[in-house]
Amino acid sequence: MTVTESDVRAAAERLHGHAVNTPFLKSRTLSELCGCEVWLKFENHQFTASFKERGALNKLVSLTAEQAGHGVLAVSAGNHAQAVAYHAQRLGIDAVIVMPLHTPTVKISRTKHFGAEIILAGETFDEALQHGLKLAEERHLTLVHPYDDPYVIAGQGTVALEMLEAQPGLDALVIAVGGGGLIAGISIMAKAIRPGIKIFGVQSEAFPAMHDLFHERPGMSMSASIAEGIAVKMPGLLTRKVVQRHVDDVFLVSEDEIENALIMLLEIEKTVVEGAGAAGLAGVIRNRQQFKGQSVGLVLCGGNIDSSMLSDVIAREMVRSGRLARLRVDLRDIPGALARATQVIASAQGNIEEVHHQRAFTLLPARSVEVDIVIQARDGAHVALIIEELNRTGFHAVLHNQ
Repeated sequence: MTVTESDVRAAAERLHGHAVNTPFLKSRTLSELCGCEVWLKFENHQFTASFKERGALNKLVSLTAEQAGHGVLAVSAGNHAQAVAYHAQRLGIDAVIVMPLHTPTVKISRTKHFGAEIILAGETFDEALQHGLKLAEERHLTLVHPYDDPYVIAGQGTVALEMLEAQPGLDALVIAVGGGGLIAGISIMAKAIRPGIKIFGVQSEAFPAMHDLFHERPGMSMSASIAEGIAVKMPGLLTRKVVQRHVDDVFLVSEDEIENALIMLLEIEKTVVEGAGAAGLAGVIRNRQQFKGQSVGLVLCGGNIDSSMLSDVIAREMVRSGRLARLRVDLRDIPGALARATQVIASAQGNIEEVHHQRAFTLLPARSVEVDIVIQARDGAHVALIIEELNRTGFHAVLHNQ
């Protein structure tokens, strides 16, 4: 089965008024940082906060009356699940959603909110998929595949249609890749409208399946990624063929680079994305020389990040940037010693977040105490200045972030 430009345009007509034509805006600050025009497609502004609504709805409206009557089943780490559950509820179709055991709480709760039956199974998406396929057969449910389906691929392709209608002169699109549904649909439509446009995929180093297939080399996936939305060990059979035909290259980025891009979008664009939603920007930053001077479109493909995960990412990025640091300070165990150390830190404009004394588990002599002090600072240079001031005033202080 193939997907064509006409399939994508037909999907756009079906979706009109039911999925959001999301903003597509140039980021002046990110453009300056990356050395190219950076255009952001805010798919995190969809009602369920991801592009998945497009493909899910296009599939659901294609069902026969008999199929709709039996109900549908979807397997998803979260975004596709919410999309299927929401539009199935709108259309009066019963939906069963199989999700991996460790799916973020926010995605499970939102999916339940739309009235779907939730089943948690499998450590990974691929294990959940096997369970879902068996269940669909047993209950005579129609599978709404998250990526390996022509209607789903065509629905996702409407993202490219909107991007190129808004900015016809785009030189390149950089798209996060998991199973490949989004990049397959986008590449089909984009190449039809603008044959010379370059399409690049981005995957996490933790889950490089499509990258390794594209480059014809064996690879191995890890057990977890901050970009769980693209943490797929086996891309689709349809999507991999489209990627080989239409995509120019697939990049890898590290987990740290995804986290950094996520925080940049939060701080610069004031928009919340999940790990997969930041992967495209991470790919441009790592390969900025390749995109120098070009007009580049990115898709912020999802915004469903668990609040505890976001909190952890913010804290980790603060450590990397030097805005959060842990100092180890050796003190004499006498009244007032800690107060004098904290006064030095305050005088140097450091803000103390946490203090932890260690008397027993230390190699220091008796009557001495090892104190870990977590501080907020402006940057790494400011942290170094605070350590210098502590040592200058008679304390022994070192950076102890590990």
